[in-house]
Amino acid sequence: MHVARNRRTYTAKSGEQRVYESVLVRRTYRDGAKVRHETLANLSALPAEAVSAIEATLKGERLVPAGQAVTITAAAPHGHVAAVHAAAVQLGLPALLGPAGRARDLALALIISRVVRPGSKLSTLTWWNDTTLGADLRVAEASTDDIYAAMDWLGDRQDAIEADLARRHLGPQANPSRMALFDLSSSWMEGRCCPLAARGYSRDGKKGKLQIEYGLLTDPEGRPVAVRVFPGSTGDPAAFTEIADVVRDKFGLAQMVMVGDRGMITSARIAALNQLDDGTQRPDAGAYGWITALRAPAIRKLMADDGPLQLSLFDEQDLAEITSDDFPGERLIACRNPVLAADRARTRTELLAATEKLLAPLIARVAAGRLTGAGPIGVEVGKMISRYKTGKHFTVTITDTSLTVTRKQDQIDTEAALDGFYVLRTPVPADELDAAAVVTAYKNLKYVERDFRHIKSDDLDLRPVFHRLEERVRAHVLICMLACYLTWHLRRAWAPLTYTDQDPPAPDNPVAPARRSAAAHAKASYQHDPAGQPCHSFRGLLEHLATLTRNQVRYTGTQITIAMLAEPTSIQRQAFEFLGAAIPLTLK
Repeated sequence: MHVARNRRTYTAKSGEQRVYESVLVRRTYRDGAKVRHETLANLSALPAEAVSAIEATLKGERLVPAGQAVTITAAAPHGHVAAVHAAAVQLGLPALLGPAGRARDLALALIISRVVRPGSKLSTLTWWNDTTLGADLRVAEASTDDIYAAMDWLGDRQDAIEADLARRHLGPQANPSRMALFDLSSSWMEGRCCPLAARGYSRDGKKGKLQIEYGLLTDPEGRPVAVRVFPGSTGDPAAFTEIADVVRDKFGLAQMVMVGDRGMITSARIAALNQLDDGTQRPDAGAYGWITALRAPAIRKLMADDGPLQLSLFDEQDLAEITSDDFPGERLIACRNPVLAADRARTRTELLAATEKLLAPLIARVAAGRLTGAGPIGVEVGKMISRYKTGKHFTVTITDTSLTVTRKQDQIDTEAALDGFYVLRTPVPADELDAAAVVTAYKNLKYVERDFRHIKSDDLDLRPVFHRLEERVRAHVLICMLACYLTWHLRRAWAPLTYTDQDPPAPDNPVAPARRSAAAHAKASYQHDPAGQPCHSFRGLLEHLATLTRNQVRYTGTQITIAMLAEPTSIQRQAFEFLGAAIPLTLK
């Protein structure tokens, strides 16, 4: 017996063709030389699934109840680690780390984990068993000693890794402008035993904590290339001197333009840039240029006594190139940003008013005799007037029975005259870098600040640092830098799926504030792209990719287990397409 399906076509008077199908159970037998069919039942009125079950039974197949055909014995998140691993392979990160082996697999797993799920090394070790990363990179059974050994191995490879990155992104072919950006940040430490831990200026606003400093070197687009860790009391100028020596001596880049902020590239550092350790002039003096900004006192000096910097220069333009005898052989590019000027004026007014509001009750207490004595009054005034850091703008007169606070209006007006002004300095000739390009290069330091945000909080969660050995702290920061390098490329590749501005408009005026494109505003407003696909944050996209699981499937009646991916969503497919990679069943 078997199921036969007969189809016939009928043409109506209207010309419409209709197709009819009958489903019959037939017995086929031979009558002499002829083959005959006997119809036993008409199944046409049965549901399709019932017909399929009868047909399968007649074919000798074994049927099981729905839902019991297969058993999923295990499922592990796969999509997020697979995507980040695919990006790492395309960037050549495994080969960059060093020769293949157990230490490299562990180091690569630590970097991928820092991107996907930043956490302590011990929590990362446990998390490897919960995803396909641990099994595929064969690190699931690693111990804490294995982790620390891999960190030590990676730390020993730091110079070679960074030299390779410098060749890729700072070399003449990749970086024809010969430009590198450098900035310094800090993160606090937990514990007191690390030799690098020291008290210093905390950029995290974390008072009472020991900290480390670390400087990040990037290409002009903000792509991380190298990182250096310093004791927590290190100043910006000392860090700049060290990184300049690294670029020149270890990376072998003979000509570069270093870009740093006004607190980093000081006059003393500029002099040291072209000197040897013994104070003599370098043979290649002048090969290294720089771009930085002047501090407020130097700007005031340029504006005073009919100096070269006058407000009339900005009647019809936002930038002007000037020269000064105080800066021989240098170009000075003066800029005025009206938006910045208005913002600083508003902030100053608000802070002064807030300080006076704090002091008003204190003045009333002294006037009423509830607080007396110059010493106690001075202590209370110090608490109030330092809260908003506006003490320099007030004259405070204290006696045993009186307190008078007045604004230093002349000083306030002098400071207000500089609102929105900044002056850049560089020895790079105009035929190599015009004034607008100098401004753009300096403002590109925003990319390093963005990298610090990604490293410290947004993506990679570097802080706080728990390691106590100096080499482990350096290895931890290196892992975060390499994870930032990976994140930099992932964010760019996934820009169409996230709120990242894919095509920011090029400003006509380099001094004007940067603006987002209309497409980026639309994505932020409507939460989806022009095609209607929902947008994600970078972290949200990784979480969505994690829902793509790899399942271990066992069919009923067998002991064979097969690895099978869940059906990917359209967003998950697109994420891999933008990386130029297929969705892999396994990482290796």
